[in-house]
Amino acid sequence: MGVLQMAIVILLLLLIVKPLGSYIYHVFSNKSNKTDKVFAGIEKIIYSISGIKERPGMTWKKYTMSLLLTNIVLVAVGYVILRLQKWLPLNPSQIDNMESTLSFNTIVSFMTNTNLQHYSGETGLSYFSQMSVIMMMMFTSAVTGIIVAIAFIRGITSKGATIGNFFEDFIKGHTRLLIPMAVVVTLVLVGLKVPQTLDGTIQITTLEGEKQEIATGPVASLVSIKHLGTNGGGFFGVNSAHPFENPSPLTNVIEILSMWCIPAALTYTYGRFAKNQKQGWVIFGAMAILFIAFLSLIYISESNGNPAMNAIGLSSEQGSMEGKEVRFGTAQSALFSTVTTAATTGTVNNMHDTLTPLGGITPLSLMMLNTVFGGDGVGLVNMLMYAIIGVFICGLMVGRTPEFLGRKIEPREMKLITIALLAHPLIILGPTALAFMTELGKGAISNPGFHGISQVLYEYTSAAANNGSGFEGLGDNTPFWNISTGLVMLLGRYVSIIALLAVAGSLVKKQPVPETIGTFRTDNILFVGILVGAVLIIGALTFLPVMALGPIAEYLSIR
Repeated sequence: MGVLQMAIVILLLLLIVKPLGSYIYHVFSNKSNKTDKVFAGIEKIIYSISGIKERPGMTWKKYTMSLLLTNIVLVAVGYVILRLQKWLPLNPSQIDNMESTLSFNTIVSFMTNTNLQHYSGETGLSYFSQMSVIMMMMFTSAVTGIIVAIAFIRGITSKGATIGNFFEDFIKGHTRLLIPMAVVVTLVLVGLKVPQTLDGTIQITTLEGEKQEIATGPVASLVSIKHLGTNGGGFFGVNSAHPFENPSPLTNVIEILSMWCIPAALTYTYGRFAKNQKQGWVIFGAMAILFIAFLSLIYISESNGNPAMNAIGLSSEQGSMEGKEVRFGTAQSALFSTVTTAATTGTVNNMHDTLTPLGGITPLSLMMLNTVFGGDGVGLVNMLMYAIIGVFICGLMVGRTPEFLGRKIEPREMKLITIALLAHPLIILGPTALAFMTELGKGAISNPGFHGISQVLYEYTSAAANNGSGFEGLGDNTPFWNISTGLVMLLGRYVSIIALLAVAGSLVKKQPVPETIGTFRTDNILFVGILVGAVLIIGALTFLPVMALGPIAEYLSIR
């Protein structure tokens, strides 16, 4: 039954990929289409208010600068609100202002689409902060990732010297994509009993006669965009394990598909831009192979249970249920954990800290690779980066100048790709080592064994991959962790964005090279294998040694 449940959800995703991917293509193709009739009038008003009269194409430098400045302004506004929320409206529970280093961490977290939470949602933020800062950034950060992918796709598939207009893409991403989808999902969740209210806490009398306050709020609207935008920050501290955020197996499936659909559909969008749909399916196929492999690992591991518990006769037919909700079981918990780290969403319906050692390898590995569907836009761009690496290596092997989609891949592009490739492990492994060298880092570890290494490694991996989930046994709400993970989130987000937009800017100016009999094809099954191999080999060379110190050593020690 568990395998059948997961297979049905994967089949539902496959049915979504083509129509949603085509719709995203029409949104960003800059060609007249049916969506103009619905949204053009609204966008014209926004352009007028914003003073954007003309929307010419931008070079990669101008596009990147516009992106960075917009993000900086949003960060500044959000930080001020968090520091002043005590005196702002919509604060029925009289929640105090957020501490400075925690405010820094929180605002960086949500602007970088990470949504790492070092606070408990229902007690750390007012309704005004939840809606004006958290939900606002869930939209803007997700749109930022999507349009970076679109700009990169334009760079490697179109002719000219520009990759689009940032402000036009940014507004269309909101008006035509995320806001309409979020409204629909919100209404569905409300119909399935997820709360949506501005009232304060509910006071009830317990069986013992004591008074208890139950937090509610605008939950459904936040849950919808946290998944559609691959954000992940929960309204409540326990995220989608909370029955108000995720009350049933049906809402669980809706949330899984919500966070998975846009990253998967973007592969089809890429095929439409490339005018060769096989190119999109090759990327999707490579991602799917890696996804199913890691899903199998976590499901089998969690189904077999904890070896230490099995050894003393406490095994369960349901597998390892520690930290999992009975209403979801092992299958939907394993699938949720795989999707949320593959799509770098970070939302959780079970506590990853309680996964078996081999089960914990799946979320760690998917965030380290950061290419298996990935967050909105990010995963596709990273997989295309590996595609260029694969073409470059194959070109060197046969003594031919590498080409990708008719563009020659030369030293400039490879240097930029190398920066993006090496930055990711550097900002994971460096801070992890630093945390173990100081009491400020080691003092947060709740488990002194190999699992403690996994806790620290997971925290920085999650921050670098802009994921946001955590091994929550780590006491991370301290100035050391707030500042260090905040810096890692910034570097993890913007170093790769800048480098890869520079690659797009370089490629878009090149004259396409005609395809010949000697051109290495990138739209067949062979290239799927090359892609999968490149991702696994580079990932293993980079991260396998530290994995051996954490989850692998923990697994061996409890057998």
